[in-house]
Amino acid sequence: MYFSSPKMVCETKIVADERDALPGSEKESITWSGSPPPGAGSSPAEAEDADAGKDALFIREFARGDREEVRRIFYEGIVERIPNTAFRGLGHQPKAQLLYALLTVMCFFMTKSVTLTCCAPLVLLGARYYYSREVIHGYLDSALHTDMADIEAFYLTPTGSCFWVAVLDGRVVGLVAAEGHEDDNTVELRRMSVDSRYRGKGIAKALGRRVLEFAVRNNYTAVVLGTTAVKMAAHKLYESLGFRRTGQSEDYRLPGMSCSPLERLFFQVRYVRYRLQLREE
Repeated sequence: MYFSSPKMVCETKIVADERDALPGSEKESITWSGSPPPGAGSSPAEAEDADAGKDALFIREFARGDREEVRRIFYEGIVERIPNTAFRGLGHQPKAQLLYALLTVMCFFMTKSVTLTCCAPLVLLGARYYYSREVIHGYLDSALHTDMADIEAFYLTPTGSCFWVAVLDGRVVGLVAAEGHEDDNTVELRRMSVDSRYRGKGIAKALGRRVLEFAVRNNYTAVVLGTTAVKMAAHKLYESLGFRRTGQSEDYRLPGMSCSPLERLFFQVRYVRYRLQLREE
C-alpha cells in the first residue's frame, strides 16, 4: 500500500457548487503544499488569495496552535449530546420504554398514590439525564486523555492517519480525523465535529470529503465509521457522502463506562456502523 508523506498539507477550498456549501466561490479547488495555509504568511500570492476568498473555507492539517480550539469544539460537540441521548434517544429504545412503563405501574400498586405515580416518569427521565451525563463525561475524559491529548503523536506521526481542521475567516470551526487500519486496509473516520455557531454551512460534508480524498489517495479499500449520534442529521450526512449502514448494536459500551446495574438501567445507546467501499478487496 502506498502512503503519501505525512508532512504534505492538503488545503481544500469549499465553494458554492451545492445547496449546502459555503458562499464565496464558483468551484472547488484543491492545492497541495508543504507550507502553512493561505493567509498564514508564507508567500504574497497565498496572502492575496486568502484576502480574495476571506469567506471561503479551508481544510488543512492540524497544527500545534490549533489544540485549544480543537479540544473546545470536540468537548462542546459531545456534551450537547447529553439531552439528546437521555430524552430523544429513549424513542429508539422500546425495551427501555416498556421497562419504565412497568416501573410506573409498579409504583402505583406499591404506593396507591396517583401523585407519586405521576411523578415516577419524571424521576426516571431525571435518572436518564444524570446517567447520560455521567457516561458521556466519562467518555470525554477517556478521549481527552488518549488520542485527543496528543493529536500529533496519534494521528500525524503514524503513516496512513491524519487530522484536519476546517478554518473559516482565520478561525478553526471544525475537525475530523482519519485513522488507518492496516489489518483490513480500511481507514476510520473519527472525531468529526463542527462549532455549533457555524453549522448548516456544509462544513461537516467538506470534512467528510477530505477523509474520502485521503483514503482514495492512499489506496485504502474502504472508509468505515461508527456513531452513537441520535440526531438524524448526522446519519443523513454520512449517507449523502455515500456511506451505507452495515449494522448496529443496542448494547455498545462507550469508553469510560462502568456498566453498573443503574448505569445499564438508565443509559442506553445505539451504535451504528457505516462503510463506504472504495474498491474491491
